[in-house]
Amino acid sequence: MAGLYFHIPFCKTICAYCDFFRTGDLRAMDGTLRAMAAELERERDFISDHEIRTIYFGGGTPSLAEPAALQRLIDCAGSVFDCGGVEEITVEANPDDVTADYVAALRRTDVNRVSLGVQSFDDAELRFMGRRHTAADAVGAVKRLQDAGFGNITVDIIFGVEGFGAEVLGRTLEKTVLLGVQHVSAYHLTLEPSSVFGRRLAQGRMHEVDEAVSEAEYAMVERELSAAGFEHYEVSNYAREGFRARHNSSYWHGAQYLGIGPGAHSFNGNVRRWSVQRPADYMVLPRYESERLDEREHFNEYVMTRLRCAEGIDTEYMRRRFGAERFERVMRDAGQWIASGELRYANGRLSIPTECMLVSDAVIESFFEA
Repeated sequence: MAGLYFHIPFCKTICAYCDFFRTGDLRAMDGTLRAMAAELERERDFISDHEIRTIYFGGGTPSLAEPAALQRLIDCAGSVFDCGGVEEITVEANPDDVTADYVAALRRTDVNRVSLGVQSFDDAELRFMGRRHTAADAVGAVKRLQDAGFGNITVDIIFGVEGFGAEVLGRTLEKTVLLGVQHVSAYHLTLEPSSVFGRRLAQGRMHEVDEAVSEAEYAMVERELSAAGFEHYEVSNYAREGFRARHNSSYWHGAQYLGIGPGAHSFNGNVRRWSVQRPADYMVLPRYESERLDEREHFNEYVMTRLRCAEGIDTEYMRRRFGAERFERVMRDAGQWIASGELRYANGRLSIPTECMLVSDAVIESFFEA
């Protein structure tokens, strides 16, 4: 089964940490949505798997689009692909967009999962990150969605923010748990060069938190969410039983997906492709760049994605798919990491303990083929 990703690249304001493909010019919204429907029909055969399992509206800020407009794209997908078995339709939302009217309109669509970009329940930290909502807005958004009957809500939080330590993070985690959401994505702040924060870093006006702080805050997230009954199933993702993010999980398991919209990425099993145009040019005709994965790249990607997940590498599958020589090399190289406790081998699987995932890059990269 495959997935559909709709990229809505519009934001009212640009957050200080963001380097995603997005624009603050909302005038192109309607035309872009129409162009996305046309692209969906035109590019349907980029993926060979036409049985769609998940649909995801990301951004940008998809909650700036009217829910009825999102439903029109869902309906268009149903006319182009086999969507009879769709299990999950997610929309990302900014908390201050989630008004009573918005929730009522969203309830009339097929959307059954909402991902809220909360990031923090501390107002000073939210202002520092350039977020346009308050902690109270975020709490209200969750409660309005719950009252309307949405039973699959995820919140994003960010840790590792300079000047905001364990006490602030602890309050955010406590509020997250008390709200009774089903899923949490917890990301360590990355100071991307093209973001506001990245420019401050280059100017010496901001610093990355040191490694000890990063590890301590990661351990706090792991400890508090696990104690509250969340399963840590991927480096940055925690879910209550039965509520793993199915769309994102499909990426980590190598499923095909078709990305629609300016800046959207697609993968058909062998080729990665991405749209490279701003909305104004995209509305005329999307233009793509692409890369074809060779066997080495397929192997490296399998290692990377599987070791990011709690289940890890299925060594028998790896042997069948990538050959005995690669299998034997990986098993040989794994010995040092197993001895150090940074890797486990049990029931035919190699996996990184969840408490070690934040610093897992060295383990993962040691298995890569150059």
